[in-house]
Amino acid sequence: MKPASNFLELKPEQLFWRCPPEAIAYDTTADCPACEDIIGQDRALESLKTGLEIKSRGYNIFITGMVGTGRTTTIKQFLEKIRAAGDIPDDLLYVNNFSKPDEPVLLSLPAGRGRVLSEGLEKLIAMLRTNIPELLKSQYFQEKKQAIMEAQQRRQREIMQKFDDLVAAEGFTVIQVPMGIFTRPDLIPVVEGQPTPFNKLETLVREEKMTRQQLDELRKKYEQLTEQLEKLITGLKEIDEETQNLLKNLEVEACTPLIKGGLNDLREKLPLPAVQQYLDEIEKNLTLDLDLFRSVPKEEPEKEVGLDPFLAYRVNLLVDNSETRGAPVVMEISPSFPNLFGTIEYSYSRFGVAQTDFTKIKAGSFLKANGGYLVLNALDVLTEPGVWPTLLRTLRYQTFEIQNPISIFAVSTARLKPEPIKCRVKVIIIGDDYLYNLLYFYDEDFKKIFKVKVEFDAEMEKNQRTINDYVRFIKKICDEDGLRPVDREGIAAIVEFGVRQAGRQKKLSTRFHLIADVIREADYWAKRQGKETISRADVRKAIEEKIERVNLIERKIQELIEEGTILIDIEGQAVGQVNGLAVYDTGELTFGKPTRITARTSTGKAGIINIEREADLSGRTHNKGVLILSGYLRGKYARNKPFALSASIAFEQSYSGIDGDSASAAEVYAILSSLSELPLRQDLAVTGSINQKGEIQPIGGINEKIEGFYQVCKARGLTGTQGVIIPHQNVSNLMLKEEVVQAVAAGKFHVYPIRTVDEGLEILTGLRAGERLEDGSYEPETVNSRCDSALWTLGMVWKVFEDKSLWEETEGEAGKKEPAEG
Repeated sequence: MKPASNFLELKPEQLFWRCPPEAIAYDTTADCPACEDIIGQDRALESLKTGLEIKSRGYNIFITGMVGTGRTTTIKQFLEKIRAAGDIPDDLLYVNNFSKPDEPVLLSLPAGRGRVLSEGLEKLIAMLRTNIPELLKSQYFQEKKQAIMEAQQRRQREIMQKFDDLVAAEGFTVIQVPMGIFTRPDLIPVVEGQPTPFNKLETLVREEKMTRQQLDELRKKYEQLTEQLEKLITGLKEIDEETQNLLKNLEVEACTPLIKGGLNDLREKLPLPAVQQYLDEIEKNLTLDLDLFRSVPKEEPEKEVGLDPFLAYRVNLLVDNSETRGAPVVMEISPSFPNLFGTIEYSYSRFGVAQTDFTKIKAGSFLKANGGYLVLNALDVLTEPGVWPTLLRTLRYQTFEIQNPISIFAVSTARLKPEPIKCRVKVIIIGDDYLYNLLYFYDEDFKKIFKVKVEFDAEMEKNQRTINDYVRFIKKICDEDGLRPVDREGIAAIVEFGVRQAGRQKKLSTRFHLIADVIREADYWAKRQGKETISRADVRKAIEEKIERVNLIERKIQELIEEGTILIDIEGQAVGQVNGLAVYDTGELTFGKPTRITARTSTGKAGIINIEREADLSGRTHNKGVLILSGYLRGKYARNKPFALSASIAFEQSYSGIDGDSASAAEVYAILSSLSELPLRQDLAVTGSINQKGEIQPIGGINEKIEGFYQVCKARGLTGTQGVIIPHQNVSNLMLKEEVVQAVAAGKFHVYPIRTVDEGLEILTGLRAGERLEDGSYEPETVNSRCDSALWTLGMVWKVFEDKSLWEETEGEAGKKEPAEG
């Protein structure tokens, strides 16, 4: 066999990007200004600006991005900058509808005017409660009232006197007949100067002291006079009603100047048609409701008299923008239905009867943000009952109506239907791509209402400007939290941490909450050491301790490997066996560990058998990777012969789900090793996916995978030959721990980048892979030649097996035939 040579190995400086000291312009963060700008989101800011400046309907904004990329902080800062240039929205008020009390009237007044109206009416009521009773008790008013009453009474007496004279002339007199607690007037005949009832007159007739004719004449006169008496009584009642009207008109005439005078000040301050009409209604109803000012003494507290007698004249200042400067910005962190859309409160009697009125209408965040900006969290909005459909409906029609709460336990005597409110709110929702895509594809209204998507990137370009931005951000966190300044090396370590979080040497992470946490924890460790500044050692300690707090699962797996419970070889060679690399994600921590991948091959037509798939432990991406490597093997070795191969591959000691195609290269090597019976080096681990052409493709988690295998090798003892084979495209992603870099520099550990499957074969076997010749075969004494020959052998065996099976089947059928007669 021909040995391989010239393996490409990465140098230590390729494994880690170290921030050069000259890239940091300050000795410590104490010397630099704090960051006031939004870092690394130029594209997102441009989209955000577009969405905010377009005022047309439907141009609401949905912000996506990873947690910690500064979405909330950015929108706060951006809105605070532009709000001052916005118009101050109108005040919103609900007032009593005197004709339909269950349909309160909406008034929209310039900012600050709502408070003027509310306070003005309060002062008016207070003034009238004092002045009207005094006016009604004044001597001037009482004299006019007495004069009216005396004049009306005189008319009644004159009418009664005329009737009395008429009755007397006819021989009758007027008497008062008791009827319970009341009396009614009646007529009785007068005989010989004495009032005599008709029953006694019947006695006089029987005694022949009066003739029957005289009694009948008296009865006839009685009926005539009684009819006149009824008319008289009706006339007297009309005079009483006239008296009441005259007294009422007197009160109105006396009080109207007070009411008009009190309202004129408001009419001058608020020369708006809607307000003028409302004040006219107040004037009209106050003049008709003067009894209110007699029933409630001015010194009597309203809470002691039950319901407010002047409720109809109160104002519900729903949204007061008197102190608002520019467009309102509301960030609702608890968007329940009442918090967001307001409610109508109820008071309950001891019998459980709910009562309400227009003063109990309460505004939510949506109305408070009217004319400005409302910021919401997507998940919160979607999980609160009824909030999402109401929000879409309101934004679609630009009209909002505060609704009555629904209760199945209370009996309500009133249901209000407030006048709808025209709304103009720019809604900004913060979420992630998953929620955005769900809403975009499954909610038809969403794409019409949220037309602007703002994408926050989790990384940004690494250059001198962005490094300077990092330094100013570190300064900002130190100032805000009262932390120690960070020295030059400490700053460099934080920048390097940002590069590792980004996953690429040319990028910096914009997940600033992670950066800020490292700064705060590094300050803690610097404090423990009694230092005045935060150094590189403190930053490294903070990162290590942060991992140590959450790496229990990693340590348990490492213990199992060291004990030999999980079988991993890091020395020697083995056929059909290779060390793959897996990444574990616990949420708080991502780490890598080696896993044994084995393959067994035999004659057959089953192709590649994915044991993980057969056991329902394989994800779709892993299944796809296995199908791709099947295509690679057929294209590589079965162009001129049948692919008479059955090969099984398995992740040994794996009892949970597996997904991803990063092990497909390792799986190919295990299969080819089993097929060619060439052993593979066990001191190397392999990661990388392949395509059907045999090209190695990049994968994720490269740093964690390399460090995971290094930790296993270190625990069992570094031999100087151990290392990892990785895709060459992942070289730019390397940001390995300093410990690994030092081991590579000392020649104790190695990292090999490869471009093709053949390059990895040569490293693992130590033999040349071999090129394809013109006749379709491979160079002799190479790995590919061994694999090709093995497949030829399997093909021939399969052909012989098929021929033998066919012969046996034919012989068996012939033996079953009966001999012919004759």
